[in-house]
Amino acid sequence: MSQNPMPALRSKARHYAMQALYQWQMTKAHLNIIEAEYRTDNDMSKVDVDYMHELIHQVPANIQVLETDFLPYVTDLALEEIDPISLAILRLSVYELRFRIDVPYKVVINEAVNLAKRFGATDSHKFVNGVLDKVAPRLREAEAKHRA
Repeated sequence: MSQNPMPALRSKARHYAMQALYQWQMTKAHLNIIEAEYRTDNDMSKVDVDYMHELIHQVPANIQVLETDFLPYVTDLALEEIDPISLAILRLSVYELRFRIDVPYKVVINEAVNLAKRFGATDSHKFVNGVLDKVAPRLREAEAKHRA
C-alpha cells in the first residue's frame, strides 16, 4: 500500500473505483476486466492505483458486511430501490469507514458527498450524507467521540 499519498491521488482513486463499482453492479463483468479498462483508458499518473485496486476488489469481496452496516439507516428504501450511483458510493465509503481507519471519517464522508454531487441524481448527496452521518459514529466510535 502507498504511504501517505497526496489527497488528490486518493480522490481520483475513489472517483475511478466508484465508476468501476457502478459498472460492475450494472454489468456483472469481471472486476479484473473492468479495472484493466480503467487503467488503459485513463491517465493513471494522478491516481493512487494501489488504493483504487483495493477498493475495486475489496468492496465486492466484503459486500454483505458493508450492506449490513448501512442498510439499517436506509429506512425508506429497499436495497434494489437505491439508485446505482448512490449504492456504489455507499458501498465504497462504508468500506473505507470499516477497513481504512487511516482515512479520517470526515474525509470519507466529504469525498462521498462530492462524488454524489458530481455523478449522482439531484439531491443524492443529501441521501449519501445522511446515511454516512449515521454509519460513521458506529464504525468509528472512538474517532467520533474524540472529534465531538
